[in-house]
Amino acid sequence: MPDEREFQDDAAPPPQLPPGERRPRGPSPSIDATAESAPDDVLAAQEKTAVEALEANGRPESARSLSSDAWHDLRRNPVFLISSLLILFLIVIAIWPGLIATRDPLYCQLGRAYEEPSAGHWFGFDNQGCDVYTRTVYGARASIAVGVCATLGVTLLGAVIGGLAGFFGRFWDPVLSRTTDIFFAIPMVLGAIVFLSMIRLGSIWPVVLVITVLGWPQIARIARGAVISAKQNDYVQAARALGAGNARILLRHILPNAVAPVIVMATIMLGTFIVLEATLSFLGVGLKPPTVSWGVDISAASDGMKFRNAPHILLYPAAALSLTVLAFIMMGDAVRDALDPKLR
Repeated sequence: MPDEREFQDDAAPPPQLPPGERRPRGPSPSIDATAESAPDDVLAAQEKTAVEALEANGRPESARSLSSDAWHDLRRNPVFLISSLLILFLIVIAIWPGLIATRDPLYCQLGRAYEEPSAGHWFGFDNQGCDVYTRTVYGARASIAVGVCATLGVTLLGAVIGGLAGFFGRFWDPVLSRTTDIFFAIPMVLGAIVFLSMIRLGSIWPVVLVITVLGWPQIARIARGAVISAKQNDYVQAARALGAGNARILLRHILPNAVAPVIVMATIMLGTFIVLEATLSFLGVGLKPPTVSWGVDISAASDGMKFRNAPHILLYPAAALSLTVLAFIMMGDAVRDALDPKLR
């Protein structure tokens, strides 16, 4: 008679373990077999579902780029938010001053000179009988235009010169560096006074030109150092080994990783250039009447006797200038803290 054990099922129950000992956990053989035998369309659908879930939940913190990480910090920085709102307000009134000032800034009444602030004229009248409130609002246009245009010119010129010097090195680096040193030796205010004293134009463009010509060395040095630091990274060497040209390496790999310190410095310098325009206008070599700017109004109210008799003609333009410069400096500090990983 055949043994009954020959007819038992092969799938016998697992052996019993001693008391206190656990069975090791692992993937089920049936699940592994199902995954191996799954068709390609099923696997593709699973991958698509995983990708959609990842996009719905957002990218993980470790996968954020430097710019997105900086923006994440800036949105939660109250200093950045306050300065941004203030700068946005100043830009709006610089473009459309008629939104909050309905009078003509050049309309003056000598009979109302030095009148104190009143209900219809919040800031009073200056020494020419012009409405101080209207001139303060319209003065934002020239001052901010000079600051923005000069900052753009200085940033472009300095970034190009410094970036080329740091990238190519060898012959170009010493030549461009010594040229930068020559311009560093020229005091900006003194050079601007000498240059603008030979020009009789009272528009913003001579002031923008002289600031651009004399103000680029600092940006150039920062750009040079950032490019030298970025070009030594492994991804630049890998791109060069794959046959990428100098233009592609400079624009696609080095520029995005070296632009952060340049942006920070440009933001801070914008407020400095607004002060420089006011200084040159105060000295009589910058913007000239009938151009309306804060520097021109401060220069007109600089007489000690006028200030003692009517302090409002100097107080409001100076307060607007100080508030604008403070807003740009606060924004520059916030951007620097967000873009500099060492300050985190």
